[in-house]
Amino acid sequence: MSSPYLCPNCKSNRMRFNIIQQVPRAVCLDPQSGAVMEELSHDQLDPFHQPYRGEPYLVQCGICGVVEREESFIKMAQHRQKQ
Repeated sequence: MSSPYLCPNCKSNRMRFNIIQQVPRAVCLDPQSGAVMEELSHDQLDPFHQPYRGEPYLVQCGICGVVEREESFIKMAQHRQKQ
């Protein structure tokens, strides 16, 4: 978050953003009710349960509301600086 951002959607916002932290929870659900039966730590996952490999956080434009990876906002700002 030390690089300038520019919204890739509205292409005008450079200041107002929401940083969305993604905190994954590995759980086992009851197949009938959907209730959480067990919450698993990363080292408790069995071979069929893939660990979360997504982004640690996403960025939301505070003007138009689009949610994207941080890289999209940074690349748009870099592209506009070159012009």
